[in-house]
Amino acid sequence: MNVQDNKFNYKIIFVALVAVIIGVLLAFYYSYAQSKSEIAFLEREKAILMQDLSLMKTDVDRLSALNEVNEIELESSKYRIQQLLDSVGQLNFTVEKLREYKSELRRLEAKNDSLKLKNNFLRYNNMLLSEKYEKTKKELEQLKGKSMSLAEAEALQRKKIQELNQELKSKSYLTLQNTEGSGFRLRSGKPINTNKASIIEKLRGCVTVKADITEMNTTKVIYYQFLDPDMRVIEDNANTISVNGNVYSKRVEFKFSGEDTNICDFITIPQGSLQEGMYRLNIFEGQKLLSTSEFELK
Repeated sequence: MNVQDNKFNYKIIFVALVAVIIGVLLAFYYSYAQSKSEIAFLEREKAILMQDLSLMKTDVDRLSALNEVNEIELESSKYRIQQLLDSVGQLNFTVEKLREYKSELRRLEAKNDSLKLKNNFLRYNNMLLSEKYEKTKKELEQLKGKSMSLAEAEALQRKKIQELNQELKSKSYLTLQNTEGSGFRLRSGKPINTNKASIIEKLRGCVTVKADITEMNTTKVIYYQFLDPDMRVIEDNANTISVNGNVYSKRVEFKFSGEDTNICDFITIPQGSLQEGMYRLNIFEGQKLLSTSEFELK
């Protein structure tokens, strides 16, 4: 009886031991499978982290090469990214560390995006500055060209003035006296002297050319310039004469005998075109003013 009981007890103990061993084996297998799955997950996450960090490092290196963002911010980002790359590369982290690294990665991505925005802003400003520089450079070149043209024009004007002064010094001019201007109206085609402005149809200029035997039997040209009270040149039959920039009312050509010579000539104007006031008659030879006289119309 005792022998049978002992055998039965041994069987129970043996079954219990087998059950324990099977349980231990199952627990070990489950733990091994779980660890293997976790390791595979971590490997995948590691690869993703490494790829993201490498891309971010490339971005930071590119910004650094362009030298378009704050150097301190770039160095700080590069250092932190390298730290994460070193840590992730060792593969000695847990799921908790993975979460920590992911959070750090998100912060670095946000900072990287901020650096990119700053870079884009700086590039836009650089583009505006470049366009403004080119525009200013073009304007300066235009101003330089205008300055050169102005300098050339001034030099040419100075040369002409010098030539004119030389001509005035070397040339002998007529001597005039008794210069007189007056107004006339027409009656039956005959000119009648008048000083009433509203009915005048002609203005006459008279002058005496003094004798000069050195100019005997030469053809001379003088210019009449009638000026109204507003100092505007009065036209002859709606025409004026321009010589070397000077505007005259009429060109008068005559044969000079070398003796005292009286010269009189008219300009024709529309009746009623004149106003009351003081008028002036200037007489030129070439560009030299030889004589002037004033007369009043009422």
